[in-house]
Amino acid sequence: MHLVESRLRLHRKIQGNDSRYFSSAGQNSTDKTLFITSMHFTLITFDQVESTQDWVRAWAELGAAEGLVVQAGEQIAGRGRLQRSWWSPPRAGLYLSLLLRPDIPLAQSHYLTMLVSLAAIDACRAVAAVAPRPKWPNDLLLRGRKLAGVLAELAHEQARLRYAVIGLGLNINHRFAGTELAEIAISLSEATGREFAIDAVRDAFLQALSQRYRALCMGWSPLHEWRERLEPLGRRVSVAQTEGKIWVGVAEDVSEAGALLVRDEQGVLHTVWAGDVRVFEQVEAGYAAH
Repeated sequence: MHLVESRLRLHRKIQGNDSRYFSSAGQNSTDKTLFITSMHFTLITFDQVESTQDWVRAWAELGAAEGLVVQAGEQIAGRGRLQRSWWSPPRAGLYLSLLLRPDIPLAQSHYLTMLVSLAAIDACRAVAAVAPRPKWPNDLLLRGRKLAGVLAELAHEQARLRYAVIGLGLNINHRFAGTELAEIAISLSEATGREFAIDAVRDAFLQALSQRYRALCMGWSPLHEWRERLEPLGRRVSVAQTEGKIWVGVAEDVSEAGALLVRDEQGVLHTVWAGDVRVFEQVEAGYAAH
């Protein structure tokens, strides 16, 4: 821990970035042994990086302690699921990655994506009084458009998780009107007509994450709460899987392992682990995908 902190201080000195501690228990509480009752975060901020995920993963391999958070004002190579790019314009959104080292089986690692999604929803409620819905497998939707995305990258040994780097991209003050993303993306500002302090959203997110992560470490599962409002359960969907196959069915549920359960038009129930799932809305001439 001391070695990693000295590297962070040295990096700050060379690069001129800001490094500070954030604790849900207050600024004077720095005892890592208290993590069950309060989680401690070491926050590193950059004006611009290629990807916050890369920084956290590199420090994780050096032995950085759980709770390391890297936040960027802009990402020039931000990425989402399936290595897709994530648009991260300057000072418009919350772009961060954090390091977690939970003592859980690898089979429960999908809980971390759910956990971060729920904490982001908590933050949106607290700061902007809006309640986005989770969308399988790792997005948040508001008014049917994408508000945020979560990216989990894992390191493990056999069946145990070594660490997880969880990235969150949340649209806060973006302006999508007039762009090619206007029909599929939304920001908190566009939804409410107000602008928000990005750091206030971040702190609300970390506060919520601290409470939920404590519960996870004590045996709580986020699956039920995540599943309660999950899109697209109960709706007709198209599924485009990685091998190029596209088919249509009804999303019925998610499994305990987080897979989407979709019943196709022949009545066969499929377990979907990866792929693009699009919701259909019924129109006079049939169905139109979104």
